[in-house]
Amino acid sequence: MQIAKDKVVSLDVRLSDVHGNLIQQSAEAVQYLHGDYGGIFPAVEEALQGKAPGEKIQVRLEPEDAFGEYDAELVQLAERAQFPPELEVGMQFEREGGAENELLIHTVTDIAGGQVVLDGNHPLAGMALDFVCTVVAVRDASAGEIERGYADDDAAGPLISVVQ
Repeated sequence: MQIAKDKVVSLDVRLSDVHGNLIQQSAEAVQYLHGDYGGIFPAVEEALQGKAPGEKIQVRLEPEDAFGEYDAELVQLAERAQFPPELEVGMQFEREGGAENELLIHTVTDIAGGQVVLDGNHPLAGMALDFVCTVVAVRDASAGEIERGYADDDAAGPLISVVQ
């Protein structure tokens, strides 16, 4: 079966920076619903169209095709007193930010002099990435999956997460 709209696709994924440094590799096959449902990067979805199990693709994702450009306006200073005593660099908090003041996850990047630096950018913002995957399986999506817009096994989270 070939990848087409309303098919659930299982992939083995390897995401690296352009220098070949591994960022994420799937421990088990990950799934998404194919057909412009937002479960995978559009450039990757386009490259996978018509592929079958066993086929492999490699797509170079520029920042605008992946996690966006780095936005210095998403970096904020906050008073240290606003945070719990156990605050550490790397911790994350939801805060308003961006052009529309939506809730963004901000990462603590520095703590100094009674101030905390919070970065609302995705950790991979501004990076060009190499997305390599092998198609493991393709199946018809259920009516419920199509109605919800995601594969049942995809309900727990996005296709791509960052290796810490």
